[in-house]
Amino acid sequence: MNDRRRAAFTLVELLVVIAIIGILVALLLPAVQSAREAARRMQCANNLTQLIIAVNNYQDAHGVYPPGTIEKTGPIRSEAVGYHHSWVIQILPFIEQKNVYLHIDRNAGVYDTKNAAVRNLGIGTLMCPSSASFAAGYSAYAAVHNDQEAPIDQSNKGVLFLNSRVSYEDVSDGTSQTLFLGEKHTLVGDLGWMSGTRATLRNTGTPLNTLIAYRKGQKLQIVRPTSPPGKAADEEAKNAEEVLELAPQADSKTAEPGKEPADAQPGTSSGEFPKPNPLAVGGFSSEHQGGANFALGDGSLRYLSDSIDVTVYQRLGNRADGELLGQF
Repeated sequence: MNDRRRAAFTLVELLVVIAIIGILVALLLPAVQSAREAARRMQCANNLTQLIIAVNNYQDAHGVYPPGTIEKTGPIRSEAVGYHHSWVIQILPFIEQKNVYLHIDRNAGVYDTKNAAVRNLGIGTLMCPSSASFAAGYSAYAAVHNDQEAPIDQSNKGVLFLNSRVSYEDVSDGTSQTLFLGEKHTLVGDLGWMSGTRATLRNTGTPLNTLIAYRKGQKLQIVRPTSPPGKAADEEAKNAEEVLELAPQADSKTAEPGKEPADAQPGTSSGEFPKPNPLAVGGFSSEHQGGANFALGDGSLRYLSDSIDVTVYQRLGNRADGELLGQF
């Protein structure tokens, strides 16, 4: 009989093939991740497009842009006390959420048990795909209430603020030169999309993507809510081991974990977490690399880099400062 050998891969050949496949996968993976993030960023931009169209449709129907928040007196404190009906509530009929709008008790505050069911709802248009890990009931987007870090009040210079009734003519800088909406992180302590507090209002006075985390001197860490707004979320915020707090007017280059910004309320003498300042609002931030999506009043979308000139960024948040802006 003829001596026939069966054809097969040697161990060395097999290892070489596996190594080549591993190298190809390693080269391909970043491209796949980049493509997926680009798709998520596009979906996020589409959400903002829907929201700014709704804001403008509200203006067409009522002659003014929706109020940023509704309350008898200001300034607004970011606490679960008060009426606090947000601009998001006002535009619900214009984002095909009329049924949700009809279920809201307008005679009660957003934190009232009568509005608890609605407050816990997740609305897809308010969720950025890149930060979809947080629970329902929150918004990844906020409106511009002011061009400087300041409490939410009736004297703000943005377009949507406390009891605002800003018309198209009031935006004298031009809607194509004025930011209306932008992205924000959703963190533990957020009061949800119904709340007209820093949960749905931010300013351009705080540099883009500036967040300060406090964890008893340890490294910065973002802490997200895992429960819908309400009692469970309130308890979660109180019992969280980490507290991420907005630091208005703090220098992101010099601020350190465990140290309080100048305008924050002092912490305890035992070195525990600094207490949040309920009047602080903070700025915009996103999950996207190097910047965030924004909607201007004319309906256009811009992706602003977090290295944008601070002065230009602040002017974009002022509806009528009369300053020349140029390219941004």
